[in-house]
Amino acid sequence: MQQVRVVVDLGAIRSNARRFAALANGAALCAVVKADAYGHGAAMVAHALRGVAGSFAVALVSEGAALRHAGVAEDILALVPPLTEEEALRGIAYGLTFLVTDLADAALLEATCEKYGLFARCHIKVNTGMNRFGMDEAALAAFLRRPRGRLRVEGVASHFYCPEDAAAAARQFALFLAACARAEDAFGRLQKHIAATGGLLADPAYAMDMARVGIGLYGYLPRGFAPAATPAALGLRPAMRAYARVAAVRKYRGGGMGYGRRAPAGEDLAVLRCGYADGLFREGNLCMDARVAEMRGEKYGEVCVFSDADAVAEANHTISYEVLARMGGRAVRDYVDG
Repeated sequence: MQQVRVVVDLGAIRSNARRFAALANGAALCAVVKADAYGHGAAMVAHALRGVAGSFAVALVSEGAALRHAGVAEDILALVPPLTEEEALRGIAYGLTFLVTDLADAALLEATCEKYGLFARCHIKVNTGMNRFGMDEAALAAFLRRPRGRLRVEGVASHFYCPEDAAAAARQFALFLAACARAEDAFGRLQKHIAATGGLLADPAYAMDMARVGIGLYGYLPRGFAPAATPAALGLRPAMRAYARVAAVRKYRGGGMGYGRRAPAGEDLAVLRCGYADGLFREGNLCMDARVAEMRGEKYGEVCVFSDADAVAEANHTISYEVLARMGGRAVRDYVDG
């Protein structure tokens, strides 16, 4: 097999989810499976978390539709608002819940519903400091004055921009509580949620009615919580490993190792069928489709080429989220359970 083989441990993901559900002290768990579950396979992860997660979150309407096609019946929250009538209509047809992040989102959904005689489920997104999506105070006030129309408001949400900073998180939480009070004055009891993985680590009280856990499901944590909180201390298990076949074994005979002037310390080389087109970071002798490794290999054998997203992130000046999301563009996934 020429493809990189990504092995995903669904049992590890389920175990990680249960640990965060326990940390949330009874709040509902929303499993974030956007970007194909951070490269782990959204449909398989969602099915593995049945009975543990009460709902799922995706970024795009198309991701939510794919989960419905895969037989996922639980609530699905689309974190990015629809940008066209087609996306709004598709999301409504598949029973997705939208985040309404500004008055234009509300107008697009209302117009689509009016045109086709439909209703849309939504949560209000308020900006408490991240400045990515969300209504400011004036926009929220204007939204709350709107006629009820065809939008069924079921929740109110926000997002911590720096949950590891206790003072900043506390300020955001106070702003969010004030916005929740105003929204519930207008709509009655709503599902309130602000905490993702980092918010839950910062203070379990931030879980409120629901916690949206993403990176933690896959065995990693946002930066800024060590040494008090580490994956090992929380009992989390990384869920992904990747393997590549040895395509050739060679003896160094001068020159380089792939591109460039680098020379090995010894003479044994193995050519691994993996490269940056497979999601690995380009460094040294990694080419688009192959890597020349300083090792004694067995032709056609398998070599583990990825097991620790934090280590790869540290070496490449990025974060584990990006590392995981890149993996497996051309890979074949194998699933194990425990």
